[in-house]
Amino acid sequence: MCNNIINNTIEYIKGFFASDFTGHDSEHSMRVYKIATKLAVTEGADMLVTSLSALLHDVDDKKISPDTADNLSNARTFLSSQGVDDITLEKICDVIKQISFKGKDSVVPDTIEGKCVQDADRLDALGAVGIARAFAYGGANHRVMYDPEIKPVLNMSEQEYYSAQGTTVNQFYEKLFLLKDIMNTESAKVIASQRDTFMRSFIDEFLNEWNM
Repeated sequence: MCNNIINNTIEYIKGFFASDFTGHDSEHSMRVYKIATKLAVTEGADMLVTSLSALLHDVDDKKISPDTADNLSNARTFLSSQGVDDITLEKICDVIKQISFKGKDSVVPDTIEGKCVQDADRLDALGAVGIARAFAYGGANHRVMYDPEIKPVLNMSEQEYYSAQGTTVNQFYEKLFLLKDIMNTESAKVIASQRDTFMRSFIDEFLNEWNM
């Protein structure tokens, strides 16, 4: 049954994100799933809860589906259609509610499953893929790449973070460069450090070229 649910969930997100060009596509969810399950093995987390939470973590994201973000109705409807029991369903929804970056209002998940999924989601925002996703998201939302006159806004609240309209490069300072130091698991911290170093070198080169 477990494998069937996982396979059905993968097919569901492929359809759900078929027209997404913001960097929150099904391939992002698949990478989060693969990283989260690897962390789950090391951390002794429940594999089914981790897997389904990772695969479904963006189907009710405020940036993608604001009308369902509060009650997670997309995830709930799909999980119910798969016969997931109520206890497991609520565990999955609790994980999904806690993993998003919300500026200074971000929370540390209260379960090991949540910590694994949160780390996996944040790792996919770092490194080479993270850079590509940042610019894809910026372009899809009509943001300029960089404007030296527009300064990063630090220590934003959740409301400020979601309403911010800064540049793509500012996003590195407002979010991405913060992620390395807020990883939950030791395994994720090692990966995050490597990806953070690469990402910072890219921004250094970007600014050098911009200012030539």
